[in-house]
Amino acid sequence: MITRHFIDVDTNGNKRRVHYRLAGKGPPLLMVHQSPRSSKEYEPLMQKWANHFTCIAPDTPGFGQSDALSGKPEINEYADALIELVDALGIEKCAAYGFHSGGIILVTAVKRHANRFTALAIGGYAIWTPEEMNLFSDKYLPEFHPSQYGEHLAWLWNRILEQSWFFPWFATDDEHRLSVANDDPLRVDAVVREMLDAGNAYQSGYGAVLRAPRDIPAADAPVPPCLISAYDGDPLQEHIDRLGAMPPSWSARKVATPDEHQAASLEHLLATETELVTALQETADEGFIAVEIENFNGLIHWRGNRAASTLSVHAPGKAAPKCGDDDGLYIDLAGHGLSDDWMGEAPTDWASWSKLITACATQLDVDRIDYEPLPVGDAKLLYPDLSPDRFGNYLTKAWQIVRATVMFEPWYEAATAHAISFDPDQLRPDILAERHLERLNARAAKAYHIALQTR
Repeated sequence: MITRHFIDVDTNGNKRRVHYRLAGKGPPLLMVHQSPRSSKEYEPLMQKWANHFTCIAPDTPGFGQSDALSGKPEINEYADALIELVDALGIEKCAAYGFHSGGIILVTAVKRHANRFTALAIGGYAIWTPEEMNLFSDKYLPEFHPSQYGEHLAWLWNRILEQSWFFPWFATDDEHRLSVANDDPLRVDAVVREMLDAGNAYQSGYGAVLRAPRDIPAADAPVPPCLISAYDGDPLQEHIDRLGAMPPSWSARKVATPDEHQAASLEHLLATETELVTALQETADEGFIAVEIENFNGLIHWRGNRAASTLSVHAPGKAAPKCGDDDGLYIDLAGHGLSDDWMGEAPTDWASWSKLITACATQLDVDRIDYEPLPVGDAKLLYPDLSPDRFGNYLTKAWQIVRATVMFEPWYEAATAHAISFDPDQLRPDILAERHLERLNARAAKAYHIALQTR
């Protein structure tokens, strides 16, 4: 089973929160994702490699659920941040795997902290030519901020979709066409959500990788063994020929498929010995609990004060609030926020939801449960289908819903009789963006609303 955790890392007195996924047992394996993704992309690989390693996949700073680094960090800061995380987790030495920009961060970390790693496996290592760097310039990483009426969502959908058609994504010509084009809404949606999580922080992390020096360790450098491989269709496969002289324990190869790349990486990582991992550290005011009842077997996200006597449960379509100084304790319900989904269709009977919430309350050791009031309106109209579609219309649909929710009750009755008074600040794009993500993540909102009506 893959579990999820948070840990606070202190960097020169500045505390930042890091989210990581964990699976398996055995020697520690640090897995660093590509940009602008999160550790979620490694879930299938973690399930494969969990029989061999304690797989630890953090969200790099500014991506997923991890806090961004302060200022204008460059690649050395991201590499050092990785070592600071390893220190906070209590790991002295580990093997590591990174794909694309994750590999750039890892190789930089090895150049700066070689004694902290036993072996590296890298999926594609970019060695850009001056011409390619000029092509990227400022066009590859434009600023990404929420706009008043959701215009940023149309750009985002098409940018992520066409990244599989052309590389770089904006070079829409035959010369830059890729052989792995797709128009799968679910694949595009997965990256879109991670970009929405990162916001403009993606520009710092991704930009640091693109600007990073492309030199690998010198041939005589005392570094741990490393395998760099890339498969057919990977735009970085041709970069294997650009690597030049490497340390004796380093090698590079071209393979045919992603499975061959993963198999070669695993074989290489297993060839070295690393001490077994001990219990890892995590925060005391945020995390995940494993809940198993009928129709649900997964993780529920919680945050707040574990000493609180009351558990606060959000309304349908929302999530646990960002905790401040209110000393409360909150969860994201199943099919909401950061929590896992129900198995199959979300139940519409109160008994199922009550069992879930009671199980959470028991694990969190609270005596009382408070429920946020039920929104006004018909559940079938309040929560229309927001499944990803081929053209990304679900994104702007959800944005219009959160805007209308500020001004009308229920939101779908846009008429004078249903107008409500509101603070204009609630229409700020940053606030709408937070509620937009809540709405997109509220996959079980309709079912929960119906269940509450029978409570």
